[in-house]
Amino acid sequence: MPWNPDVYNQFKNIRFKPFYDLAALITDEKEMKAVDLGCGTGEQTAILTEKFPDAVFTGIDSSPEMLEKSKALENERLHFRMATTEEVLEADESWDLIFSNAALQWSDDHPKLFPKLISKLKSGGQLAIQMPYQPGNILNKILFELAGEEPFHIQLNGWNRPSAVLTVDEYAQILFDSGLEDLDLSQKVYPIIAEDHETLFNFISGSALIPYLERLNETQQKTLTTEFKQRIAANFSNLPAMYAFKRILMYGRKK
Repeated sequence: MPWNPDVYNQFKNIRFKPFYDLAALITDEKEMKAVDLGCGTGEQTAILTEKFPDAVFTGIDSSPEMLEKSKALENERLHFRMATTEEVLEADESWDLIFSNAALQWSDDHPKLFPKLISKLKSGGQLAIQMPYQPGNILNKILFELAGEEPFHIQLNGWNRPSAVLTVDEYAQILFDSGLEDLDLSQKVYPIIAEDHETLFNFISGSALIPYLERLNETQQKTLTTEFKQRIAANFSNLPAMYAFKRILMYGRKK
């Protein structure tokens, strides 16, 4: 099931706030060679080229549907290409800035991933990453529990996706052990105020729900969606509801 940029962008304002908070951690330096891992439609990458006028950015994403939206944004300092984060890390290429906003939660084995990311930084290079803290977010918990129950466990052939996201303390240790300094890490709540339960469902349906639905047929998708919505309503009984959506922001500079 492909990513749908229109569904994802229904919550653009909510998703942009942590992006701006993350970008504010970066020091503007001359002639930075920068990469945006999981750039999506490229809109945020384009904003970064405006914020850092001497930097050249490459936006990376594995979704052709998302990248289709980025074509109109390309210029001499902004380019896009389709690849996974893992493919980028296997390439013989280094960067002055590695940026990623709400994408690396899709990659596995963070104790190995992050040292490898840091190894791709040039001396003095900057790392700036933001991810939703899925283990602490209620909608992610509901979805994971639901997929482990019948009939969905059988329908998914036993597949489920435990979050790869670690605690902020663990990331701090990894960044320190990997030779980064000027560390700045935080876990922050970005509240989502929902007038109805459908809003909460739509927020997660444009991201974390996708890999579950793509493994089911149409009838099974409807059954899972119905049950998921019922559990969302049970967990957020008072409307309007405040969803305390937690995110981890991290920054460091390579020695």
